[in-house]
Amino acid sequence: MSKEKIVGVIGAGSFGTAVSNLLAENTKVYLYERNPEVRERMARDGVNRNHVMHPNITVTDSFEEMAEKSCMLFPVVPSASFKQMIIDLSPYLRPDHLMIHATKGLHCEFDIDTIDAKDVNLKNIKTMSEIIQQETAIVRIGCIAGPNLAAELAEHQPAGTVIASRFDEVIREGKSVLQSDRFQVFGNKDLLGIELAGVLKNYIALASGALSGVGYGENTRALLITRGMGEMIRIGKALGADKRAFLGIAGIGDLIATCASPKSRNYTVGYRIAKGESLEEVLASMSEVAEGVRTLKICKLIVDHIGANAPLLQVLYSVFFEGLKMDKAITYLMRYPVGQDAEYLDL
Repeated sequence: MSKEKIVGVIGAGSFGTAVSNLLAENTKVYLYERNPEVRERMARDGVNRNHVMHPNITVTDSFEEMAEKSCMLFPVVPSASFKQMIIDLSPYLRPDHLMIHATKGLHCEFDIDTIDAKDVNLKNIKTMSEIIQQETAIVRIGCIAGPNLAAELAEHQPAGTVIASRFDEVIREGKSVLQSDRFQVFGNKDLLGIELAGVLKNYIALASGALSGVGYGENTRALLITRGMGEMIRIGKALGADKRAFLGIAGIGDLIATCASPKSRNYTVGYRIAKGESLEEVLASMSEVAEGVRTLKICKLIVDHIGANAPLLQVLYSVFFEGLKMDKAITYLMRYPVGQDAEYLDL
């Protein structure tokens, strides 16, 4: 690594801008934004999505320029467009690049809206790190995940995250450019587990917003979070993850933040659905993607395929896509047979 660690960020949404600002406190940053109107506004106003841009950030529309000048790259784009972005970027990537993605989603090599669960091949459901490995020459890959609500990062509130990678160098170098007095960075070697922890909390956050939307309080939310954690671990185990990844800052930490805050996009979607808006209306009005809706569909296919016990997911899917009313969903879940508390610790 050179003494001057210039890094690149792909994606100038709320979180991509937040990550850029964190990095810019330690190093120079190239931030990729393809929309010329957005680039012009950022250059003119020095602000993007309510984030004041750090002077160390240079906005570019050139993958080639960004990759050539950067030693480390941080993709921060929605999961549905992640693979195509990586394919477009790949001609400019070198084996010596480090890549740490911040996308909390899964990629499917099939149409999630038309496939039957019995026809699902779990090998065709990939994490973002697997997409990077599949489509590029990069070997040193990692991810960041944690309770990182972009709106609070924009306000310079203290926060923390996890960098996960099989490579000590990725964790070390990622920490060196991200960590600051307001942002703690932890390391973890379980890349798959940390990625899945960041993904699976999305649908629990949808449920939490829906609970608030129908007027339930913190007792109900606490029940949801703890039982939701069990479902996350069961699904994660089915996909090959270790349960310990779900019990740290990228698991329970992120789950608490996204389930408790109206600043979470997933929480907001659930809240508005419970208030009577249609899913189509809610999604059409949002300027950025709520990964939970896509996660919910993918996880429904997974649990149906493997026969996993995931009553929260099944009921939430019925609320979002089959017209089940939230009050009836709560009644069903409260009558659902329960066993030992924290039984997922024995998995």
